[in-house]
Order: sequence, then C-alpha cells, then structure tokens
Amino acid sequence: MSDATAVFTREGDTWLPSVLSRGPWDERAQHGGAPAALLAHVAESAVGQGWQLSRLTIELIKPVPVAPLTTRVEVHPGRSTTRVTLDLCAGDVLVARAHALLILGQPFELPSGLPGWSPEALLPGPDDCTERLLIPGMPDGVSFYQTAMDHRMAQGDTTQPGPAAAWFRLAVPLIEGQPTSAAMRAIAAADFGNGLSWVLPADRYLFSNADLNVHLHRPPIGEWIGLSAATHADGGGVGTTLSRLYDVHGPIGVAIQTLVMRERRPA
Repeated sequence: MSDATAVFTREGDTWLPSVLSRGPWDERAQHGGAPAALLAHVAESAVGQGWQLSRLTIELIKPVPVAPLTTRVEVHPGRSTTRVTLDLCAGDVLVARAHALLILGQPFELPSGLPGWSPEALLPGPDDCTERLLIPGMPDGVSFYQTAMDHRMAQGDTTQPGPAAAWFRLAVPLIEGQPTSAAMRAIAAADFGNGLSWVLPADRYLFSNADLNVHLHRPPIGEWIGLSAATHADGGGVGTTLSRLYDVHGPIGVAIQTLVMRERRPA
C-alpha cells in the first residue's frame, strides 16, 4: 500500500502527482480520470462563485506522466458563459489540453410533466451494491483505479463483454488540502466508461481513450457517481464509449470517449 494521502499535492505553480494517480498499464503514466479532475479544479478556480462547470473536453495528447506538471490557463469571459482553455505540461511537453464551458447559474422552477424528460435513477443505488468492479486482465497494485477510487457494480457482468453500470467515489482527496468539488467527482469517475463496458479482452487488445468529453446539466449531490456505459468498436481501429452519469437522485449528464483500439503485439 501507498503512504500517499491524496492524488495530487501543489507546490507553488507545480502539481505533484502521487502513485494514486497511476493508470493500470504503466506505472509511469496516470489514469485519465486523475488529470481530468485536476483540470476541472483549475477551470473552476479560474472563475468566480456562481459559475457551473457544464462541459469539459480533454484532449489526451500524450500519456500524462506521474511527474511534476504545470498548467497554463486562458479565460474568455462572457455575461452568461465563460470559456477556459487549459494546457497541462510536463516540463516543456504539452501532454493534455482542455476546454471548459462554465455557465452562470440562474435557478428557476421547471414545469411538471415535461415531455421527453425521464429522471429515472440508476438502480440499485450504491448502498445496495457490494461487488467491486473487476475488469478482466486489469493488473493489481496501487493505482487510481484500485486505490484512489471506491467502486461498486450496479448492473451487468464485467467478466463478459458489453454494457454495464457501476458506482464510483473518490476514496482520498484529489488535491491535498483542497475540497473536491461536485464537478471534479463526476469527471474523475467519467473516464472509467471504456473499462466498465469493455468489448474486447484486455489481454489481447488495447482500447485506450484519446479524449474525454463530459457534459453536466447539474452538479451531482453526494459522493457517489453512477456510470451506465456502452462501448462500440470497429475493425478500423476506432471505438466510442457513451456513459450516462448519475447521482443517487437521478441523471446528471453524459460522457463520451473516443477509443484508440489496437491488437496487442505477441510477447
């Protein structure tokens, strides 16, 4: 086990990832959910109170290393919407770029019985689920998936390919000494869709995501984030995963990943 108590710590303008940020396949590279949630924090910190993170699009340009990182931020303000462009760098190398859309909150009362609106909850809820998410072929060890996140299966069977649903929550703070916002919790979980709904066996194929697009129509309430995910693959080497996002009260948004699918080379 690791002595790390958070996924990241901050020293001045530098973000220091701990071993809890690790992805499953290479201990030198982070799981996509770790830098995605970090970029959500940076975007939210760049604007004032009252703005809701509605969309975060992340281009994973290179594997994000478990090494010191810096961010560059450019804010494009508006009256009702603010856009933030973020670069994540390891030294002089750009490893990820994100575009965030934040909308100024203005609550109003919705009419009842909206046509086409279906606020069904993801069931069973996390309190009624006990089985951990186990993805065949996923290595054990200290990582974002195994250690930094709690997860409970809700629907489907991850020993078989196809759609599935699970609940996720961060088991540690994302940033040492900083609160983890609702949007950060949602985005940290959203990157698990392609593993949750795998369609090709991990011991024979790679299906890593080159991007992550998260749309939130409201902030989640509570620690648990539900994903109901489905992956579609093609023999041309490209796939997509669509994940519907939930809290215990109902839908909160969607996430889409573009997958780079490759057959593994023989050992």
